[in-house]
Amino acid sequence: MRIRKLAPSVRVGGRWLCHLEDGTILRLGESEVVAFGLGTGKELDEAELSALTEAARAAQVREKAVELLSARPLSRKELVEKLTARPRNREKEPLCGREAAEAAADWLEGLGYLDDGQYARTVAEHCAAKGYGPGRIREELYRRGVPRDCWDGALEGLSGPEEAIDAFLQKKLRGAELSDPKVRRRAADALARRGYRWEDISAGLRRYGAEPEEW
Repeated sequence: MRIRKLAPSVRVGGRWLCHLEDGTILRLGESEVVAFGLGTGKELDEAELSALTEAARAAQVREKAVELLSARPLSRKELVEKLTARPRNREKEPLCGREAAEAAADWLEGLGYLDDGQYARTVAEHCAAKGYGPGRIREELYRRGVPRDCWDGALEGLSGPEEAIDAFLQKKLRGAELSDPKVRRRAADALARRGYRWEDISAGLRRYGAEPEEW
């Protein structure tokens, strides 16, 4: 198979378009162009064509992975799931299989662009800023596919829950009397739903003036 034309893409930087004589267009990265010694007029034997086609698929997956990470941070699991997801048009096949997606994830991890530990810290800080406690943050890390061995490190970097609990109680109660058991229960339940532990909730209620015997 002869390469009819090899030229850089005018739309995507770093991409090369390899036009084969049968009309096929392979989208390649600069590394593939160099590695295969490609050029206009080059003849490719069957083995070279097969290897080049496979390299083009891998380059396409890597390019999509970079595009996804550029849009927003992702965990490795989220990235792999997006790369292997079936398109909305059910007649089309997924971009790639799991093996190719995992290879792209490995490549990005090697470059330092995909880091579950850093992503876990980012998610934890975002949730904490919204007033959520450790329990709710763990739920969010689980939902996003962050490995459990990253959770503790992400949570350890957060400040204590006191300030967030106090701010929530001030906003929630707005001068209501904690002597009313219904008020106390609603406040405690709301904090529990936000992922705070009972010992932190009870300490917050004490700071707000509730006595233990009132609970």
